[in-house]
Amino acid sequence: MKKTLLLILVLALSLAGTANAQELNAGDIAWVSASSAMIMLMTPALGFFYAGLVHRKNLVSTLFQCLAIFAIVSLVWALWAYSIAFGPSIKGIFGDLSWAGLKTVAFEPSKTYGTTIPHLLFFFFQLKFAAITPALIIGAFVGRINFKSLIIFIILWATLIYAPIAHWVWNADGWLFNLGAVDFAGGTVVHIAAGLSALAAALVIGKRNGNGHEDKPNSIPFVILGTALLWFGWFGFNAGSSLAANGLAVSALVVTNLAAAAAALSWMAVDWIKKGKPSAIGFCIGAVCGLVAITPASGFVGPMSSIIIGFVAGIISNFISSFRVTRTRIDDTLDVFACHGVSGIWGALATGLFANAAINKVNGLFFGNPMQFVYQLIAVVVVAAYAFIGSYILLKALSLINNIRVSPEEEEKGLDHSQHGEEAYS
Repeated sequence: MKKTLLLILVLALSLAGTANAQELNAGDIAWVSASSAMIMLMTPALGFFYAGLVHRKNLVSTLFQCLAIFAIVSLVWALWAYSIAFGPSIKGIFGDLSWAGLKTVAFEPSKTYGTTIPHLLFFFFQLKFAAITPALIIGAFVGRINFKSLIIFIILWATLIYAPIAHWVWNADGWLFNLGAVDFAGGTVVHIAAGLSALAAALVIGKRNGNGHEDKPNSIPFVILGTALLWFGWFGFNAGSSLAANGLAVSALVVTNLAAAAAALSWMAVDWIKKGKPSAIGFCIGAVCGLVAITPASGFVGPMSSIIIGFVAGIISNFISSFRVTRTRIDDTLDVFACHGVSGIWGALATGLFANAAINKVNGLFFGNPMQFVYQLIAVVVVAAYAFIGSYILLKALSLINNIRVSPEEEEKGLDHSQHGEEAYS
C-alpha cells in the first residue's frame, strides 16, 4: 500500500512538472535570452560611440561611466526598482514593493508579462533597458560631472524617474497603458525620458569651460564601431520585445533595420547639402536617430512606414542639432536631446500615425483610428514633462549637498586623470 501511494505521489509530481514545462516555450526562452545578451552589448557600444566623440582626456571616463552605470542599475533594479516598475500597481502610478529583492520572481512564468518564459528572464530582459537608459544621459555633460554625484544621480533617477515611467507605460495596470498609449520597445520609456533628462542636465550643469565647445572627436573609428554594435544590439532591443520567437519579432527585425538605414542616409544627405561633403559621423548619428525613432513603433508598423519614420527622423534631428548649436546657449555636448529626445518624440507620435492592426492589433490615424495619435501625444507630453522637471529638481537638490560639477582645473585636466587617475594612451 505504501509503495502504491509513493508511486502515485511520484507520478503526480511528474505530471505537475510536465504541465509547468508546457507553459514555457524553449524557443521563446532562447530568443529572449539571446536578445537580453544583445542589449547588454549596447552598453559598451554606447560607451565607444560616446568615447569616440569626446576629447581624448575624457575617453576612459566616458567608457567607464557607461559600465559603472550598468552595474549600479543592475543592483537597483533587482533590489527595488523592478518592483516599482512592474509590481502590483498602486492606482496606476507605481508598483508596490512586494517584488523587492526579486521576491516571488522565479522560474515560473508571470501571469502578465512574457507568459511563455520564466518571470526571472523577463526581469533580466527589462534590466537591460533600465541599465542603458541613464547611460544615454551622460552624453549631455560628458567631461564635467563629479563621479560621486553621478552615482547618486543614477540611483535616484532609476528609482524616481525611470521606474515610475516604465510603470505608467508598460505595467498592465499603468495609467498610460490603460489609457491606450503604446510603446513597443521603449521610445517613450527609454528615449524620451533620457533625452529630456539630458536637456535638464545640460541646463543645470552648464556649459564647458574655455573652448570646450570646439572639442573634436578623438576617434572616428570608435564612433563607427559603437554605431555598428548599437545597430546589432538594437535587433534584440526591438525584436526581443515581442517576448517570443514569432512573426512579430521578425517584423520588428526588418523595420528596425530599414528605419536605421533610412535615417543614416537622410542625415548624411542633409550634411552633404549643407557642408558639401558626406560625414561619417553624421551617418552614424543618423543611424542611431532612426533606431530611436522606430523603437516605439517597431511592433506596430510595416516596412514602408518604417522607412518614412527613419527618413524623417534623420532630417528633423539634424536640424534640431544645428539649431541648438547656432541659436541657443545650451551645451548638450553629444546632442542627446536632438538624437534621443527629438527622434523619440517623433517615433512615439509616428506610432499613432502608422500603426497597423494587421501587424499588432492597433491602428493609427492613417489606418482609421485618430484617437491613437491623441493617446500617443498625451504620453509624450506627460513623460517629457515628468522626465525634464524631475531630473532638473534632482540635480538642483543634489547640487545643494554635493558638487555635481568638477572644478575648472579638474575639467581642464580631463576626467580620466582628475577622477580616475588613468589615461587612455600613455
